[in-house]
Amino acid sequence: MVAAMAVPVGVVLSRWVGSISLLDASLAIPVAVVFGLVAVLLARRARSTSEWTLGRVGGLRAARIGSLLGAVALCLALTAALTLGFYALLVVLGK
Repeated sequence: MVAAMAVPVGVVLSRWVGSISLLDASLAIPVAVVFGLVAVLLARRARSTSEWTLGRVGGLRAARIGSLLGAVALCLALTAALTLGFYALLVVLGK
């Protein structure tokens, strides 16, 4: 959940707090990538454990939700990184 909310929270903070610019909010991108990767890897491990125990340990639904939220976080981080890259390109080409 933290991974999926990192980028949107950074953007909202840049709107509400005057001392934080939108470029400062880009620091949320690596946070989203790291937590997104951790969520996907932990979900994969949980599904593997569930298979080994024939589903007796439970948690398969939580693993699926964790994997989905991790993938969403990675997509948001990729989108934010592309946006930041295009902004940098426009700044360089505009000079």
